[in-house]
Amino acid sequence: MKKIVILMIAFGICLSDPGPDEKKDKACQVADSVGSCNICSLTSVTQKVGELGEKVVNMAEKITFLETRLQNTEKELLELRSLTGGSPQVAFSAALRDSGSGDIGPFTTATPLQYKKVFSNTGNSYNPSTGVFTAIVSGMYFFRFSMFNNLASTPNSLVSLMKNSERLTSVWDTNGSDSNDMGSNAVVIPLKVGDNVFVQLHPNRLVYDDTMNYNTFSGFLLFTM
Repeated sequence: MKKIVILMIAFGICLSDPGPDEKKDKACQVADSVGSCNICSLTSVTQKVGELGEKVVNMAEKITFLETRLQNTEKELLELRSLTGGSPQVAFSAALRDSGSGDIGPFTTATPLQYKKVFSNTGNSYNPSTGVFTAIVSGMYFFRFSMFNNLASTPNSLVSLMKNSERLTSVWDTNGSDSNDMGSNAVVIPLKVGDNVFVQLHPNRLVYDDTMNYNTFSGFLLFTM
């Protein structure tokens, strides 16, 4: 009986206490697990560093591109200043018709006149498609416009120079015994960037023009402010 008990105790001790080889195997497994985690972490960090490197390269290329554009812009600005003496140049002049002859109007609403025959347009501030001059620089401007009366007795001719929605000055005429009349008017006004100036034909009025270019619209910058 004693022998059986001793054998059972010895067998239990063998089961509960692993041998040196088993301990070594477990230690290796733990080491392998830790090593694998370290390798995974290192791989992830390497990938992130690579991605950041690509972003840095892309940013450097964009910065180089922007620097080149800035240099070109500065060069163009210097060339423009050398041509204009450092001051912007704005001037235009246009006539109502680029071909043909006849009345323009009447319209049921106030309508900007489109002066299509452009004699000059330095600064490209005048748009012949709309008849509108748009200030590209703040300053004091001079504008002049002329009007030729229609050849019929009615309706009368009436046009106004407009600054945005403000009426500045007008020219009006009706046919009399002399049949054909014309008039003109002019202003000197301050404009801010984006202000619009145009000649407006009043409702139910008309003007006449042909290749003699009786109706004109002109303006230029006097000085900046």
